Amino acid sequence: MENKTKLIYREMQLEEAEQIREIDATWYIRNAWRWNASTGEYELQEMNWTEYELPNGFDWHFNRFKETIRSGGKAFGCFEGNRLVGYVTLNAEVFGIHEKYVLLDQLFISEEYRNQGIGKELVSMCKSQAALFGAEKIYLCSASAEDTIAFYKKLGCKAATERNEELFAEDPNDIQLELAI
Repeated sequence: MENKTKLIYREMQLEEAEQIREIDATWYIRNAWRWNASTGEYELQEMNWTEYELPNGFDWHFNRFKETIRSGGKAFGCFEGNRLVGYVTLNAEVFGIHEKYVLLDQLFISEEYRNQGIGKELVSMCKSQAALFGAEKIYLCSASAEDTIAFYKKLGCKAATERNEELFAEDPNDIQLELAI
């Protein structure tokens, strides 16, 4: 019988930012949604691509993680023993013209720990925190992989009522979603 350490969920501190290196971000993308400017809609396209590291690289995520915490946001992690196996960051700034959004900036689960409810639990922690920040909805710029969008829809996410043009311009392939809290 395998003796697995219990998973622990807790808030992460600034000095733990380096631990995001422990995440195995390997990710096979069979299909992804891509924006078609001529039709003004997303279309599913075959990718057959494997990503082996965090999108935009470790340094980008490391710096965003630190900036989230320094600006009053929160990071939550899932640990097996001392090893980080999943994390999420939530920015504190409330934005939107008609909506009161906060940005779920990062959510990553190590490959071998996916499909075990870790992402769902981390998002649940963000929902509680978002309410404390005075938000009514969580805003997500999701990777466009078909499986990722299916995960977020299963949690109750839908297309964002308002599109944040600045975030859209950062990566037009991201899908802008919202989650009521």
